[in-house]
Amino acid sequence: MANIFTSSIGKKVIMSVTGLFLILFLLLHGTINALYIFNPEWFVSGCEFMALPIVTIMVPVLAAGFIIHIIYAFYLSYTNLKARGNQRYAVANKSASDGWAAKNMLVLGIIVLGFLAFHLTHFWAEMQLKEFMGVAHEDLISPVTLMETTFKPWWVTLLYILWFVAVWFHLTHGFWSALHTFGWNNNKWIGRLKCISYIVATIIFAIFAAVAIVAFIRANGFCSCCCTGCC
Repeated sequence: MANIFTSSIGKKVIMSVTGLFLILFLLLHGTINALYIFNPEWFVSGCEFMALPIVTIMVPVLAAGFIIHIIYAFYLSYTNLKARGNQRYAVANKSASDGWAAKNMLVLGIIVLGFLAFHLTHFWAEMQLKEFMGVAHEDLISPVTLMETTFKPWWVTLLYILWFVAVWFHLTHGFWSALHTFGWNNNKWIGRLKCISYIVATIIFAIFAAVAIVAFIRANGFCSCCCTGCC
């Protein structure tokens, strides 16, 4: 068991498992958020589903996975820099690390982490945290109101979209790299995995960016039908 935490392969496996877990969370979170685009009431129902005990209990697990992912990202980057000088985030196949995202995973991760703190103060602190602290459900701010209040300032919407771009770059490398670690690293599959990574990353980016833009439009009354949830 100790080898999993100390060996080079073990560390990459931990990074891969926690990374894939977070990607699944993004897909679930994005699916719930996407309901807001089609009908705000559906979005409220989705938020109520996320508040169920069976889902809420996953929050500490998610937080633990994210913390482990961050710790090992910094540790791997440190050991790689120390051992190889200017090389970053080394992978088994050198040709797989030629992309810009692969060479800047730590920087992208820091950007994602920094804005995540900003995001948590907008949503998690106003909903889940207050619920954990015993605030009655009926006294919590409506998810729709919170969504539109948050994205009403244009600069906040812009910052969020830039954050989604950083997430996109991070995922375009992280997704295929995780599967690469589990053995899908032959010449036949590497191209396919990279293509799938771009598709998955683009889907996640498109969902979150679209939600932010629609919330901005509705909050500022730029489209009457968007305000009624019919577009």
